[in-house]
Amino acid sequence: MDEEWLVPQDVYLKSGIHIGTKFKTKYMAPFIYKIRPDGLAILNLQKINERLKIAAKMLARYDPKDVIIACKRENGWKPAAMFGKVTGVRTFVGRYPPGALTNPQLKTYTEAKLIMIIDPWPDKNIMLDALNVGIPVMALCDSNNQTNNIDFVIPCNNKGAKSLGLIFYILAREYMKNKGLIKSDDEFKYKVEDFTAED
Repeated sequence: MDEEWLVPQDVYLKSGIHIGTKFKTKYMAPFIYKIRPDGLAILNLQKINERLKIAAKMLARYDPKDVIIACKRENGWKPAAMFGKVTGVRTFVGRYPPGALTNPQLKTYTEAKLIMIIDPWPDKNIMLDALNVGIPVMALCDSNNQTNNIDFVIPCNNKGAKSLGLIFYILAREYMKNKGLIKSDDEFKYKVEDFTAED
């Protein structure tokens, strides 16, 4: 396998990680490779791969307790929760409790140094709270997402179960390697299927 690819290219392609939507924003234009005849935007696989590498390194710089992964979209619940189980990083799946990052009076109040969201639109409440308190935000963004208020964009299909499963499998494995918890891919005892929700 070519050293620079986190997984073989056919694994990426089979997951649909590069299949965008028919709608594209100017924010995501730099990540779009081409538009298919049926109008679907195709995201640049090399950029996806590069950004996943950087994201895993960024996540690994923090203690697990200082990171929150938030996901309102149901297809992302299992991948995000599994990532949390493997790495110890905190996850909010389903509804984010409003004010959890901004209001110390709330029982749900928590502090974080980095937030990662699955989709800027459904996850806008935690994104805005993070913005209000100056916490950097990483986000999985499809061709139809706006990326203002996001510090680091990971272009990808952020809706498909297979795509999200592969993303969190890669991030968990690379996070463990960057933390020095495993030395090679072979030591990672999970499979992509462990992170993938049923369609």
